[in-house]
Formats: sequence, structure tokens, C-alpha cells
Amino acid sequence: MKRALVIGASGGIGGALCDALAAQGWQVTGLSRTGNGLDVTDEASVTQHLGALEGPFQRILIATGALEIAGHAPEKALKQLTAEGMAAQFALNTIGPALVMKHALRLLPRDAPSVLAAFSARVGSIGDNRTGGWHSYRASKAALNQIVRGTAIELGRSHRQAICVALHPGTVATAFTEKYLGRHPAIPPQEAAQNLLRVIDGLHPTESGQFFDWAGKPVPW
Repeated sequence: MKRALVIGASGGIGGALCDALAAQGWQVTGLSRTGNGLDVTDEASVTQHLGALEGPFQRILIATGALEIAGHAPEKALKQLTAEGMAAQFALNTIGPALVMKHALRLLPRDAPSVLAAFSARVGSIGDNRTGGWHSYRASKAALNQIVRGTAIELGRSHRQAICVALHPGTVATAFTEKYLGRHPAIPPQEAAQNLLRVIDGLHPTESGQFFDWAGKPVPW
């Protein structure tokens, strides 16, 4: 039986991923703050919830994150940046996934193909930043990309068939993006989930440690 673990299963994309994987015949375990009380920013909570699981999981997908936290919206200019807002972004978008990866490695099979994917964002790309703004969110996702890269290198030494990547799901119509869509076209979570699973299914271990968008195209760091 193919087994998948989805962190952030109560979110729009996370929930759609759970449904799509189950429809493909996967046995899916979903964890979230809303559904299970998992707080990815608290290592004790991560240890408790992931420590209660038995592997192996051939897919571990980290679909957590937020654009606006505790009233701190993405900054339009550097003068709007606050220490509290920036710390909150890093806690949820960088430290949280890093803690999950730390405690999830033991759940991956050592001698079989597997994928560990964290959902990043194109705005976390330093090379693709042409408009500025959103400093805290951008920086937190850029830092997440570095964690993914380092984790992939480490995994390559112990899990030679494992793939660890950062994925950009595109602009998805969820509560996460509702206030910030503007003129940008958005796709339903169900379509985003299918796109992401298609990319994941097509990955090769030689591509571990890279950053891909929803269409499978590399995104610059």
C-alpha cells in the first residue's frame, strides 16, 4: 500500500491533495492545526504528532504557510516592515517546515523511492524578484528554499532514492490568497493538487534539491 503524509491537510491545497491522493489509491494521513492540533511552530507539538506515526511514507508533503499572520500583512515597502511581523513569517513559513522535515526523515523509506516536498512560492525566488515588496514573506520562503536544498543534500547520503524539492503551486483560490488575488488569475485547489502530483510523479532523484513550479519548470533561486 502506497502511503502519503500531508502536513497542512485542513488548508485548501492540503485538503485537495488528500482527496486526490486517496482517489489514486494512496493511504493518506493528514495532519493540521485545525484537525489535529499540530502546531508546526512548536517543536514539542511536531515531536508529539510525527513521533506517533510509523513509516514508511513514500510521499511527505508540507502544505503549510500563510501570507498574513496576526494582522501583519505583506509589506508594500520596507518602511512597513516590523520585527514582530517578520518573526511570525519565519516561524510559520520557514521554521515550521524545517521542524517537520527534521522529524519526518525517519518516516521515509531508506531503500525505496520517496518524495519529501515543501510548498514554497515563486516570490521567494531571489533571481525572479523584479517588483520588490512583501519583504518578510519573500525572505521566509527564500529561507525555506535553503532548508530544502540542505535537506536534499543530507538525504542523498542516507536515502539514495529520495527526492526533496520545493514546489510553487501557482496562484490558487483559497482563503490563503483571497485578499491578495487582485487581477491575478487563480485556479481551484483541486486543479492545483493535480498539477503538483503530476510534477511529483515525474521527478527523478537527480532533481532532488531543486525548486519547481506547478508545471514542472525550474524556478531560479
